[in-house]
Amino acid sequence: MKILIVTGIVPPDIGGPATYVPLIAGALASRGHQVKVLTTSEPQDLSLDDSRYPFRVIRVNRRQPLWRRTLTLIRLIIRHGREADAIYANGMHFETALANKFLRKPLVMKIVGDEAWERATREGWTKDGFEEFQSKRQPWPAELNKWQRAWATGQADRVIVPSRYLKRIVTQWGIPEERCAVVYNAVEIPEEAKPERTPPTTPVKLITVGRLVPWKHIDKVIESLAHLKDVGLVVVGDGPDRQRLEALASTFGINGRVHFAGQRSKKETLALMAACDIFVLNSSYEGLPHVVVEAIQLGLPVIATAVGGTPEVVQDGETGLLVQPGDSEALREALRRLVTDISLRQRLAHKARAVLYKFRFETMVNETEQILTKTIRTGDNERRTGANS
Repeated sequence: MKILIVTGIVPPDIGGPATYVPLIAGALASRGHQVKVLTTSEPQDLSLDDSRYPFRVIRVNRRQPLWRRTLTLIRLIIRHGREADAIYANGMHFETALANKFLRKPLVMKIVGDEAWERATREGWTKDGFEEFQSKRQPWPAELNKWQRAWATGQADRVIVPSRYLKRIVTQWGIPEERCAVVYNAVEIPEEAKPERTPPTTPVKLITVGRLVPWKHIDKVIESLAHLKDVGLVVVGDGPDRQRLEALASTFGINGRVHFAGQRSKKETLALMAACDIFVLNSSYEGLPHVVVEAIQLGLPVIATAVGGTPEVVQDGETGLLVQPGDSEALREALRRLVTDISLRQRLAHKARAVLYKFRFETMVNETEQILTKTIRTGDNERRTGANS
């Protein structure tokens, strides 16, 4: 089958979709499917050599005016979607839904979070947490975004989510449960993921990975670090919170123990993770984070917040440590326990590997391929039925 995958980010961007899309596109291509990936990129990345991929990559300048970018994406989705048997949207859901009003192709969407809440938080339209945002009335710009994401998602024939938690959220948007399938994320750790020496030069190193945005609460990890001796922190990622976080580390007098590595390639990120001792994710909002599974595969013990789909990966006290979001004291205690107890770190990391069977790469590819194939067949049957009626 011919598949057009639409996404907001691919490498050298970092993030869940940037990890997932090349993996699933490459796997589908290796099974004989013709795959194209349409994405947005930074201006300096538009001319990158993507010949290393077994699929074609079409890049659109994400820094052009929004109206122009939207029209460009719709035009290109229509152009490349005409020859596709199915469209698989991993981002740009609204643009894809609009374009598919013209194409009427079988459409599968992957939802990994709520872009409406993310934007409302960034723009200051809401102070509500993720759960409260779903049910509470919001200012009109946020309500418009809520309607937009619900409408776009509703245009999909099937919706894939990476956790049972997100399935519950998406059904609240009006998506019938039978159209929503849970397919757990999987990751592959390349053999070249060798530890990369990095500052700080402390006996124990923590690492956190992700966009530097308020809901990641990296500030609380930095505050906890101020109460721990001989412990360093590596922060991988970039975003609007970076300057504030750097200033906070300086305020606590621990800037020498906090290394902001910036945005890194997937290979570099995995190498940095492999060089550290403990992985920390203090987010108040997650679908099901790829990076937690990556940390487990690399043998790192995990401390994370009990939000979203994370508890479907980490069982508190058995395969990692879970803390409640916003509980700084619990975070500090969890860090202290793992920093001082090497045997606990080893036990948690060892037991965590047993949960990886749920996140096998072949399982993820098989289930995704089956959904795409079934959606195409269902769409073909409906078109034939409509033509004969």
